[in-house]
Amino acid sequence: MLIEESHIDVATQAGGDMRVFITHPKIAGYPHARFPGVVLFSEIYQVTGPVARFARQIASHGYIVAAPSSYHEFTGPEPLAYDGPGTDAGNAWKVEKTLAGYDEDATLTIDELLKMKTCSGRIGTTGMCLGGHLAFRCAMDRRVSAGVCYFATDVHSRTLGKNKNDDSLARAGEIKGEILLAFGKADNHVPPAGRDLIRQTLHDKGVNFSFFEIAGAQHAFIRDELSKGRYDAAVAGVCFQMLLELFDRQLKTDLGPATGEEQKIEDVC
Repeated sequence: MLIEESHIDVATQAGGDMRVFITHPKIAGYPHARFPGVVLFSEIYQVTGPVARFARQIASHGYIVAAPSSYHEFTGPEPLAYDGPGTDAGNAWKVEKTLAGYDEDATLTIDELLKMKTCSGRIGTTGMCLGGHLAFRCAMDRRVSAGVCYFATDVHSRTLGKNKNDDSLARAGEIKGEILLAFGKADNHVPPAGRDLIRQTLHDKGVNFSFFEIAGAQHAFIRDELSKGRYDAAVAGVCFQMLLELFDRQLKTDLGPATGEEQKIEDVC
């Protein structure tokens, strides 16, 4: 499916205008076609080349992708470089930015998608690294039916202690859609104890979720940029197919309301 790109600037209460990068599918001869919307959160470098290419991949499968620039309180919408200064700035701002600011970004981006006449009204979310954490929080919005969180660093990680007010796990029960989380087993940003805590908390709070740990995969294995040597195209491709399976089922298919009926599974081979 062909795509087209644009952006909109949205005023925020947190400070500055948030630029939202829109990647929109189009089908020749069908100007009134409607598509589900997906909020795509970036890593600490804002909407870089790898994030934009990820947006294009999703949009080409029939989704309107909206990627907000997260650091509008501190800088413009331009991406940070994958170097020392860019990494330092991104890591500093991700902690300095308030949770309320992140949540406002999510709410406003969903609002913009739902304003579009070409949006079907079904909303999903995804993101990588910091963006995986933000997608997790975005999934708490009842308008979100599906979320895919790649190596959601700050849901529970070594950096979490810098923001002790983070309530993501405490609020996990607010997630009413279906979510999928994927981590590399060699990801030292989210150590085994952190991954175990996330998985157990989701079980305890009754969230409908899938949880994957990929042997050998490091942190940020989806980023198709080699500054840190972590990109694994084969594993990233598998994870993208998992995203499409969930989004196609929950966002493109009209499932109707869930009955809440407990599924009975036979205990036979």
